[in-house]
Amino acid sequence: MADVVLRESPSLAPLFVKAALTTRGRGGDLPSTVLRREGITVDRDRLLAYQRVCGFGGSDDLPHTYPHVLGFPLQVALMADRGFPLALPGLVHLENTITVHRRLTADDRLDVAVRAEDLRPHAKGRLVDLVTEVDVAGERAWEGRSTYLRRGSGGGPAGPEPEPAPELPDRAPAAVLRVPEGQGRAYAAVSGDVNPIHLHPLTARAMGFPRAIAHGMWTAARTLAALGPGVNGPGTAGPGTSHVWFAKPVLLPSTVELLVDDRSDPVVAGLRSAKDPAVRHLTLTFARS
Repeated sequence: MADVVLRESPSLAPLFVKAALTTRGRGGDLPSTVLRREGITVDRDRLLAYQRVCGFGGSDDLPHTYPHVLGFPLQVALMADRGFPLALPGLVHLENTITVHRRLTADDRLDVAVRAEDLRPHAKGRLVDLVTEVDVAGERAWEGRSTYLRRGSGGGPAGPEPEPAPELPDRAPAAVLRVPEGQGRAYAAVSGDVNPIHLHPLTARAMGFPRAIAHGMWTAARTLAALGPGVNGPGTAGPGTSHVWFAKPVLLPSTVELLVDDRSDPVVAGLRSAKDPAVRHLTLTFARS
C-alpha cells in the first residue's frame, strides 16, 4: 500500500470535472493507494449545519453518518484518478455500512484513511468497495464501507449475490417527509458533494435523470435522524452499526413515507414513495453495540 497524506480536504468540483474528462481508457486492477488526512478538527458551524439539514439535533456529538462526509472527498479523489479502473460518472451507490466503535465529539482529532478494495464481477457489471476508517489517538473509532456498481461487463463469473435488503416494515408510516426541490443543493452545501445530478434539473437531465435526485447519504442520514433517541437507546450517535440498501433514487421534489419497525433487533427502517408505495427508496438496519 502506498500512503499519501493530504494536508487539506480535496475540492470536489474540480475532481468531478476531472473524472468526467477521463472516463475513457480505464481498466486494470485497483490502485494500492491509501489517501489519508491526519488530525482533522471538526468545524462546529459546519457540523451544526449538517445536523440541521439532516434532521439531527444540534450538539457536539458527531452523528452516525457525519464522518462519511469527512472521508468522501478522499473517496472521490481516489476514484477520479486515472489509475482507478472504473469511471466515476455513472457509478451507482448500492449499499453503505457504518460501524461506530465509540462516541465521537467535536473535540476529537480525527485521522481519516480511505482505500479501495474487492473489485469483483456482478450480474449487472462490477462492484467495488471504498473503505473509510477513522482513528482517534491511534484507536479505531469509526469505519464505513461504500459499495458502488459500474454497469456493464463484469469481466468474469459473478460471485455470490450480496446480502439482500430486508423487507420494509409492514406498518403504517411513522412520518411523511416532504423533500423540497432544493434539498440536493442544501446537502451539497454542508457535505461538499456537488455532483451535478443532485443540484439542478438541467444538470441532472444531462446525466440521464428526469429531475435532480437527493443524495443517497442524505436519505440515509435523514432516516437515522428520524429514529432519534427513542430507538434502541440514547440515539444513533453512540456505538452501533447501520446497513443501508439504496433502491430507487428520490426525485426532487418528492414526498416520501418513513417506515420503522423498532420492535425488531436490529431496528429496520425505510423510505418509500408516498405517491406509489411500491417504489422503495432505501432500507436501513440499525443496531446499537
